[in-house]
Amino acid sequence: MLAGLSPDHYSRLEQGRQQNVTDEVVRALSQALQLDDVERAHLRDLAAPTSRRRWAGPEAAQRPDPGMLRLMTTLEHVPVLLLGRRSEVLASNRLLGSVLGTAMEPGTSFVRWLFLDPDARARIVNWADFAAAAVGSLRYEVGRHPDDRLLADLVEELRACDPDVERWWDDQRVTFRTSVTKRVAHPTAGPLVFGIESLVGPHDPEQRLVVYTVEPDSPTARVLPVLASWSEEVPERSGADDWS
Repeated sequence: MLAGLSPDHYSRLEQGRQQNVTDEVVRALSQALQLDDVERAHLRDLAAPTSRRRWAGPEAAQRPDPGMLRLMTTLEHVPVLLLGRRSEVLASNRLLGSVLGTAMEPGTSFVRWLFLDPDARARIVNWADFAAAAVGSLRYEVGRHPDDRLLADLVEELRACDPDVERWWDDQRVTFRTSVTKRVAHPTAGPLVFGIESLVGPHDPEQRLVVYTVEPDSPTARVLPVLASWSEEVPERSGADDWS
């Protein structure tokens, strides 16, 4: 009633029997359901008919955007991570590895580390807040790329391995580049607090630069230069390939 749809029309939408959904209907439903901007975009992706989705052939390996790499160079004083499709690591700086206690090598999966490596839960104090947002980002990406078999396999793998992922996935929430506070318990530098901000470059919307920002003159800001000066060697583990 709020969306101005008949019960039969709405029923067909819910059951996936409505082949074409107009932008007007999407807007009406978004308003009736009081969706935010990210949820509206997600609903629009889900409602897009198959005819609008073009198969682009085999996917080429993502290459780090040169502009993003240059930006990373200017941000060496804070931890920085460049992510591509399916949260694949495209690049990271040394300070990020020192903070998280693991080298985020290109080609590894950030979300697999987050959910499958027990060190991630131990080091990130507010792991649940950060991990729930990561699941919401995965759901948003699935809406944008419903035919991505590798992405679907990744989601199913994480849901099968972690009950938290299963629970957060089933609550249907979506997030996109959400600012999240990350609290890290560093074994030698002590407690660290970062504001996580994501930037998308102008050339490839599938690449996002994740910057660990700090408050000026905060305890974290004062300890980062010391942490950067340490030549912390990340120990190799036999299970490292489990989340690569």
